[in-house]
Amino acid sequence: MWVKIVTFLLLFLFTSEEACAEYVIKSVQLIIEPGNSVERGTNVSLRCQADVSHSLGSHPNYIYNFYKDFKLLNTDQTTDRLYIPDARMAHSGTYKCEVVTKEQKMESSVIDLTVKGLQTPVLTVKKRKLTEGDNVTAVCTAKGEISSLTFFFSNGLQVLFTEKTESYQVAPQLVLTKEALNIFCFYCITLYSSIKCSDNSNVITLDIQELEITPNITVNPSPNVVEGDLIIFKCIVNTTYQINSDFKILLIYGQTMLSLTMAQKDYYMSAKASDSGEYECISRLGGVSKSSAMNITVKELFSMPALSIHPAEVFEGEPFTISCEINNISSERIQKDEIRYSIFQDQTSVINGSKYNGIAGKASNGKYMCVAEAKGIIKKTEMDRFEAKVLVSKPELSVDGPVIVNQSFLIHCHSTNGSLPIIYSLKRDNITLNRTKVSNPHEKACFLALITTPSDINRYVCEAENNGQVSSKMSERLHVTVIVPVGKPLLTVIPVPGNIEEGSDVTLICNIQKGSPPINFTFYEGSGTEIHNTIVQSNSASYDLTSVKRHHSGNYYCEANNRANTLIKSDTITVEVSLATWKKALIAAFCMMLVVLLVLFIVKRYKAKRGKREMAAKLSVKPASPKSDDSLTLSLTHDTHYSDHTVVVNNTESVWNERPLDVADQDSLGSTNEGDVEYTEVVHPQPIDPMRIPLKKGTDTVYSELQTTQGNIEHVNHQGLLEYAELNHDLPEPVD
Repeated sequence: MWVKIVTFLLLFLFTSEEACAEYVIKSVQLIIEPGNSVERGTNVSLRCQADVSHSLGSHPNYIYNFYKDFKLLNTDQTTDRLYIPDARMAHSGTYKCEVVTKEQKMESSVIDLTVKGLQTPVLTVKKRKLTEGDNVTAVCTAKGEISSLTFFFSNGLQVLFTEKTESYQVAPQLVLTKEALNIFCFYCITLYSSIKCSDNSNVITLDIQELEITPNITVNPSPNVVEGDLIIFKCIVNTTYQINSDFKILLIYGQTMLSLTMAQKDYYMSAKASDSGEYECISRLGGVSKSSAMNITVKELFSMPALSIHPAEVFEGEPFTISCEINNISSERIQKDEIRYSIFQDQTSVINGSKYNGIAGKASNGKYMCVAEAKGIIKKTEMDRFEAKVLVSKPELSVDGPVIVNQSFLIHCHSTNGSLPIIYSLKRDNITLNRTKVSNPHEKACFLALITTPSDINRYVCEAENNGQVSSKMSERLHVTVIVPVGKPLLTVIPVPGNIEEGSDVTLICNIQKGSPPINFTFYEGSGTEIHNTIVQSNSASYDLTSVKRHHSGNYYCEANNRANTLIKSDTITVEVSLATWKKALIAAFCMMLVVLLVLFIVKRYKAKRGKREMAAKLSVKPASPKSDDSLTLSLTHDTHYSDHTVVVNNTESVWNERPLDVADQDSLGSTNEGDVEYTEVVHPQPIDPMRIPLKKGTDTVYSELQTTQGNIEHVNHQGLLEYAELNHDLPEPVD
């Protein structure tokens, strides 16, 4: 028990000391002994030497890592040495080491180790005398070599065999075909940056006996034959080897094997012109092959037939002829009349003969072939397609986009049916303007045109042809909608601008002289504010301004546009809205009233001044003459704050004139504070003979307005006291 406790304490103290120890790795050096360059078989030692500083009493633990070509080598990392016994060239490379402590690590510099020399391999074989085709086991040994090795077996400069292995020895089986061979081996090793090869091994001479199996090819009756002749091929080989079950004989023409036998046999063939060429006999035993060849020439019995169609281009409904001809024959073997012909349409015979006449049409369209036969030789032409051309149909005219007067546009001309190529011509009043050829299906002829009036559009036609003028077809005249651009619009105002009064209705009318409907009219006021927009089918549009006010005065214009997309603006019209008639009459009446008041004021002023002069001289009222039957007029003048009043008596008509007195009048009248001074003006008419006027008893009533003012004029009360006095005058009775 105590032993365990002491051991634990010692370990604790040791580990504690290690935990507190400090280490500093100053340098690391790799040392190779006996040197950096050594011979094969040398024992090599690599030592990793580290210079480390540490605390007193501490025992540092190091880890050592060795690298070759930057790959880790060692597994025991507690020793500072790496041993390479019996070094080989495979050990050559770049080496370095690394020292690792608890908290630090450091690498040495890289050092190259070179191991010189490769072992010379040794070649051995089991037997040296062989028969061609026999296998021989060759063993190549490089004892002691390590790493990946590549072995080569050669006969001079010819490489017979190669193999890559991790072993120092290979033993392949070689198949040799030469009479005498001098073989050797060598090996190569791949280092980090280069390839090193060993010296050649010992040379072994092999004696190989050749197999006598080379065939002899014969052709009967001759290598030069005529089509239809029977050819017999023979491949003759020494019969000694034919008893071997592995022995085979082949007859080959080009890439085609004609015969494969295990014994000597003949090959029969009926010659054709296409059979000319090289024929080869090949005999094979095991891995040994021997061959011989012969060229065969086969002359044509008759040449390949030629198919022809006349004429070259045939339109529907037109006659055509298909002919089959042979240009050359072998006259020594055959006559022309011995050749039989057949013409086929889509694999169906249409005639047994060399000529076929037909009428072009859909039924005659197809692929035609000619077949010629004589003495068992059959020759066929290639399939030749025949298709009757279709006459062009009546073309149709169309346009691309809208047609606008004085703007260029495209006219398309196209025929639905018709064999290509088709020539299209654009005409105007029977005058050809342009021509174009169309060679692609579904392609349309395209022409650029221009019209100046809508009626010009009907003057265009198109002509199509694909077989000359005989097949030409004329289209209908071009009928499309023509758009006439709008002319300059004219803006009209009703009523005319000079007669527009407030409250009245105003109509703006925008009219154009020309332009295709629909027309888009836009009305503007001021500097460009849109007030109305409409699309109509006519050449004019209107906009009503109801119960106009003074703020409707201003400039107005309109714009017109249609599908020609040519926006035209009218001239600007100025609209002035005047006052209403009743307002004018009211103003006139007011002005006339002002004038009348001004005139009355002037007249009053004048009378007032005249009355002042007369009343200044007369301070009492003079009675009228009793003889006069004229009316009595009594005028009473009160203070300056009131008006004069005139009463006309006897004529039953009274006129009251009122005029205020100004300061000058008051001064002339001598206004004082002594009370009201009353002035009376009596107007006397011309005297009339009292004898001629009858006296009349009665009472005439005279009304007088009396104003009583006390004190100074400035303190007069504006509320006057009106007193009416009834004056009774006894007038004389009228005289009868």
